[in-house]
Amino acid sequence: MRKLHVDLGKNSYDIIFERGLLKDVGKYIKRDGKKLCVLTDDNVAKLYADDVVSSLSKAGYIVSLCVLPHGEKTKSFDILPKIYSKLLEEKITRKDALVALGGGVIGDLCGFVAATYLRGIGFVQIPTSLLAQVDSSIGGKVAVDLPEGKNLVGAFYQPETVLIDVDALGTLTDAFFTDGMAEVIKYGCIKDAELFDKLEKCAGKQGLVPVLDEVIYRCCDIKREVVEKDEKDKGDRMLLNFGHTYGHALEKYYKFEKLSHGNAVAIGMYEVCRRAEARGLTQKGTAERIAAVCAMYGLPSEDDAPVKEVVKGVVNDKKNMGDKLVAVLLDRIGESYLYPTTAEFFD
Repeated sequence: MRKLHVDLGKNSYDIIFERGLLKDVGKYIKRDGKKLCVLTDDNVAKLYADDVVSSLSKAGYIVSLCVLPHGEKTKSFDILPKIYSKLLEEKITRKDALVALGGGVIGDLCGFVAATYLRGIGFVQIPTSLLAQVDSSIGGKVAVDLPEGKNLVGAFYQPETVLIDVDALGTLTDAFFTDGMAEVIKYGCIKDAELFDKLEKCAGKQGLVPVLDEVIYRCCDIKREVVEKDEKDKGDRMLLNFGHTYGHALEKYYKFEKLSHGNAVAIGMYEVCRRAEARGLTQKGTAERIAAVCAMYGLPSEDDAPVKEVVKGVVNDKKNMGDKLVAVLLDRIGESYLYPTTAEFFD
């Protein structure tokens, strides 16, 4: 077992890494409340719900299960009444907690429900996708989408603990593994040139698997460090949005149907670097290095969508500060900075 401590004062918590922990999660969740509601999706439920519910029950908890449809469209306001009704039906109180079992959609949604139900109850993150393990399960950003854009209604609400079982990634399809690699590449781009070099040398999933535990731990450690410095996303934490401004707008352009989050972010990283290089703001050749490493892991770097139409979605992005947009740029691989601009940067 390995552990990282996220030091946020009264909101502090541990990230625990152990292969096989999904079958023994009851050992890692210690709390006074006796009821737990496990929130998951129909895909993940088939794989892990029985083990998780059984382990928690053996640990003495009264456990209920709420299974939702998989996919980004579940992360919406429309689904909230169903979840709140389930919690009321199960008589979940402020002493009790939710357990997010799944990928980024379930984690974000579960955290938002925890932040708002009875004005706030506890929740535990058990991420089962690569994207969720290295990124979305850590840091307390919880949200739901609106038709106008992603994550526009949410809160900063930290989990009580994050439990990471790398074995869970063995059941991911190649598409879901690839999707998560966009966030892994992002960390190398913004904070760790050595990590980026390692991804280049591994040259794809087959080469990465032997060092996957180490890579996931490093990504989590980078995020821990950034979140500790800037919990509320007003400074350095914004660097974690590299590739996301254009990526989110691209997802919205396709109505969250054609492109996955990771694919959109990969395109966003390349697009922002390409434009920054043209303005002399990023070291020449950076965009092509990013495109090359994305290709190694099955990610795209370009899309046929008309840029002017996509950019209309940038103005509603949550990283837009009034009439200004704070773009995340790279000086070079491993070194990032915030650049105040406008949506015209992407024209």
